[in-house]
Amino acid sequence: MNQVVLVGRLVENPTVTETENGKKYTFINLAVPRSFKSADGTYETDFIRCVLWNGIATNTSEYCQMGDVVGIKGRLQNRKYEDADKNQKYITEVIAERVTFLSSNKKDEEKKATS
Repeated sequence: MNQVVLVGRLVENPTVTETENGKKYTFINLAVPRSFKSADGTYETDFIRCVLWNGIATNTSEYCQMGDVVGIKGRLQNRKYEDADKNQKYITEVIAERVTFLSSNKKDEEKKATS
């Protein structure tokens, strides 16, 4: 079974791009804090690259921004590509199958503006 569940903050604003055949996608980096402290007593954070396709990509870019907390359910995928020097590179990504919007900085900013 290949299933991943993550909860973390968006590191940047999602931007939708379109492939040559019209499919929409976006890459996001999710900052996910670890649930335990390191040897020096601090919580470390993992930055996990996720790929969102079509409606999930569009909705996330429309309703989410940097700093928002989202939940992602998806699967791991490995792929390879060639860099500019023709070297083979491998990358592991999370392919999002579901994104849940958990909190939004936009809502917090609107509350402050109306208070």
